[in-house]
Amino acid sequence: QVQLVESGGGLVQTGGSLRLSCAASGSIFSINTMAWYRQAPGKQRELVAAITSGGNTNIADSVKGRFTISRDNAKNTVYLQMNNLKPEDTAVYYCNADLSRYGSNFYRAWGQGTQVTVSS
Repeated sequence: QVQLVESGGGLVQTGGSLRLSCAASGSIFSINTMAWYRQAPGKQRELVAAITSGGNTNIADSVKGRFTISRDNAKNTVYLQMNNLKPEDTAVYYCNADLSRYGSNFYRAWGQGTQVTVSS
């Protein structure tokens, strides 16, 4: 059984910062790309940022310059540092990981989501 557990969400004022964490645990053999998505009420889930095992990143234009993604491969953990938050960043943030278990093919696992609310 593999679990992705997010933490670090909460309520913050406009211009504030939050740091999200997502730790993968269980019988994991290898993790390729890890990513953060978000879904606001009434909107589709969208990619926020992704990072490969080698450290290459892809950041959505809407958050570029404000959000930074990083990971600790030894801890199977991905982080999202969010600075200068805006009300439009309010959403449930989900992490995912393209991973393989021992003896299995790669598949995408998702966390349960963490709420980020930015007040104006």
